[in-house]
Amino acid sequence: MQVDNQVSPGKVPYFCSVRYGIAVFLLLCNVIIMSQRVCLSLTMIAMVNSTEPHGLSNTSTKELQDNIKNPVYNWSTEIQGIMLSSIFYGVLISQIPAGYLSGIYSLKKMIGFALLLSSLFTLLLPLAAEFGEILVIICRVIKGLFQGITLTTQQVIWIKWAPPLELGRLTALSLSGLLLGPCIVLLITGFICDSLGWPMVFYIFGACGCALSVLWFILFYEDPKDHPFISNREKEYITSALTQQNGLLSSLPHLFAWIFAVLAGYMADIFQTRNTFSLVTIRKLFTSLGLLLPSLFSLCLLYLSSSYYATIIFLILANSTGSFAMGGIIINVLDIAPRYYGFLRGITNVIGLTGGLIASTVTGIILSEDAESPWLKIFLLMIANNMISLIFYLIFAKAEVQEWAKERQNTYL
Repeated sequence: MQVDNQVSPGKVPYFCSVRYGIAVFLLLCNVIIMSQRVCLSLTMIAMVNSTEPHGLSNTSTKELQDNIKNPVYNWSTEIQGIMLSSIFYGVLISQIPAGYLSGIYSLKKMIGFALLLSSLFTLLLPLAAEFGEILVIICRVIKGLFQGITLTTQQVIWIKWAPPLELGRLTALSLSGLLLGPCIVLLITGFICDSLGWPMVFYIFGACGCALSVLWFILFYEDPKDHPFISNREKEYITSALTQQNGLLSSLPHLFAWIFAVLAGYMADIFQTRNTFSLVTIRKLFTSLGLLLPSLFSLCLLYLSSSYYATIIFLILANSTGSFAMGGIIINVLDIAPRYYGFLRGITNVIGLTGGLIASTVTGIILSEDAESPWLKIFLLMIANNMISLIFYLIFAKAEVQEWAKERQNTYL
């Protein structure tokens, strides 16, 4: 009797699998991280929304009660700007050390403790505000350090958990939390401030982060071989798919995506500064590159990847060249409606996240039902989606402020 040791992707579960569970868990972590980062920019309105000094003795009982629930501080606009930006200093400082340490220390401990400490400093922020703006700034910088560690080290997880042909889906699903987080903050922060007071925003997001970090320590294992709940079928599928893969190859799509994004932004600014093209032409050019190049390299992956190295090259380029859209459609909303940029970006982020979830579902269905040529159908479906989207964009794209988005001034006689 012959036993087939090669596990077919079509026989491996997707949406009830441990690897997708990890992706969803990281999605939630990123939602919490972005919520903890962004919430200050919204609560700041309630924290400084007063023209009178804090703590006057002649205030009414109702005003005193409101002041307990919503303490108000006399912070200048300069201090507010420093507070809001201070978290990014921590994120920036932690990037290189976090990347280096992720190859030495336990990812489970690094991510778990970083998320926990970021959440604890979120809980402490209302107390820090009572003692002065300097402590708020320090608190934000330290929180940024731990958030930077979480954001950097989580990508290393996929070295052992993501089969090469699922790397794009798993990373996209996990990183989509970075887009969903600000959307959630925008939806509920105002309600929390009005009903419970702005300190509760930090308490709620901080407590959620603490609870999530505890679950992380309990449920996450760094290697599929050690996970107690993974099925033998999924374990064999992951380990066999990663036999010829190393950490460098896993990181290359993200490295090239970053390079192309920076290059696209720089080139777009150069074209605009030198008046080489009109602004709408620049946006259409980089959007076309961001949608056409992944489609082209996906076709190359299907029909021209005759060797292992050719497959790796086309796979990297297909996953990274989409970053050229950073100079096009990604920032086009800022051209046409700067007044409503935050709101419109929230809508597009939700649509993009929904599309990513639908794409993952459709991919799983195709892989489970078609054992002969599932990836051909998946890639052709992705290419068709890119082409339809590009044609629509080329026809309707604008780059000037729209009439409905212009600031209007009322004239009184």
